[in-house]
Amino acid sequence: MTEEKLVLDDAYHWEETTPDRIWLTQPIGNGEVQTYTWAEAMDQVRRMAAHLKSLNLPPGSHIAMASKNCAHFFFTDLAIWMAGHVSVALYPTLKADTVAYILDHSEAKLLVIGKLDDLPEIQKGIPEGMSCISFPLAPPNDYESWDEIVARTEPLQGKPRRQADEPALIAYTSGSTGLAKGVMHSFASIANAVKGGEQIFHAEPGDRMISYLPLAHIFERLCVESQSIHTGMQVFFAESLDTFVADLNRAQPTIFVSVPRLWLKFQLGVFQKLPPQKLSRLLRIPLLNRVIKKKVLTGLGLQNVRLAISGSAPIPPDLIQWYRDLGLELLEGYGMSEDFAYSHVSFPGRGRVGYVGHPMPGVEVKISNEGEILIKSPANMMGYYKQPELTAECYTEDGFFRTGDRGERDEHGRLRITGRVKELFKTSKGKYVAPVPIENLLNNSNKVEMSCVSGSGQPQPFALVLLAEALRPQVNDSTVRAELTRELEALLEKVNDEVEAFERLQFLTVVKDPWLIENGFLTPTMKIKRTMIEDTYGPKTEDWYTASQRVVWEA
Repeated sequence: MTEEKLVLDDAYHWEETTPDRIWLTQPIGNGEVQTYTWAEAMDQVRRMAAHLKSLNLPPGSHIAMASKNCAHFFFTDLAIWMAGHVSVALYPTLKADTVAYILDHSEAKLLVIGKLDDLPEIQKGIPEGMSCISFPLAPPNDYESWDEIVARTEPLQGKPRRQADEPALIAYTSGSTGLAKGVMHSFASIANAVKGGEQIFHAEPGDRMISYLPLAHIFERLCVESQSIHTGMQVFFAESLDTFVADLNRAQPTIFVSVPRLWLKFQLGVFQKLPPQKLSRLLRIPLLNRVIKKKVLTGLGLQNVRLAISGSAPIPPDLIQWYRDLGLELLEGYGMSEDFAYSHVSFPGRGRVGYVGHPMPGVEVKISNEGEILIKSPANMMGYYKQPELTAECYTEDGFFRTGDRGERDEHGRLRITGRVKELFKTSKGKYVAPVPIENLLNNSNKVEMSCVSGSGQPQPFALVLLAEALRPQVNDSTVRAELTRELEALLEKVNDEVEAFERLQFLTVVKDPWLIENGFLTPTMKIKRTMIEDTYGPKTEDWYTASQRVVWEA
């Protein structure tokens, strides 16, 4: 019987068959890059794996890593697995208390420090006496360096294997509510997810991707890291937000994975150079149509993209259509940390706007009587680390995972997300309101970057609105603000015409401060932290209701 091919086996395959082919391209500052062939990468992996084995840690020990995306993140995962251990990745933006909690809860034996913007904050959460290793791109520190270790260590020989049912990694959820949970995944769930994706997307060694969404999140771990190890495709890394356009143009990806907020930023960047009315007019001219499409996509660095995937949150229909008009079909997907982001995706040419697509190969789905989406995926987690009771609660008797999301399916089996089961709130009239569908209508406006619908216990709901980034610096101009007020009043009226009477928004409040990962309003994958937002603005809501204005500007 043939043994199941797992992630390490994929890495050994490319090391053996294409040793001189470039796998990873890493920016190192000042416009320079460091490339790693499969042979060069695996040499570093084998040396670090040998070092980890020399520490004589118990088999299956947990080794943590805190870093932004970089080549050494991939190396570390592979080295940990080759040495017989389990990887625990921390978001590089975590605060000290969460770092301390995860390192303690996961029982991490070692921490690898990588590319970080705020090393001192991470350091405050590291237990006294914990051993640390430092990546080449890490901020200055006193830890033992990766380069020193690999220079003095002979590479581990052979092809060490792991069993399919062994734990490979623990991914801690972003903790938008309560303490982060440790989601355990086996080597089998990684293998099942990448092989299922291969059946749909047909990625090849000649494909190129850019890694910039947090690798600590399962979405990027599957779509970029695991897929690249499985298919052998080349991966480029982004250096920073300031260099992202240059990084993207260097990569010229053929497969591009992003989230709605960034797709919107790309669009707004185009509009700053070419107003939407003018662009629309030019696209209607037959002789210019193809030239303009190519010029716009080339300006974004997306001219070679054959597969564009959007995940994490719903994407406004108008935005999807805008990209389609440029010749780029955005394929929405749906997944969770608990199923290794392997659940649903819009198949090329078969997508429907507002829906996240069909089940991936091997995935079973059903809708409960309460409207909750239930998933049975070949990539489902092993469970929550040290939380067996919570694990049991999350599964039905017949083995389906309770997603916590509400949804419905069309006649072709495509899934639409209609909100969170626990996000429903009740107005003073006793009506339950689902905020997400209303937020999607608001976010469809190019004036709005994000929104949050609230109003528990009030006669009617209201919405907090974060303006599009390009508009925010202009709002102190009284003329601009007056015009925006009129446009937002029109948006409010339009949205209210599309919802039930009890869902109609009484007013919109324009917030003055941006919602960022750094200030705690967004998760690392750029979803709104609803509880944080409601707690922050809650004390002001009574005054806003009393004001009886259609559009309120936060003071």
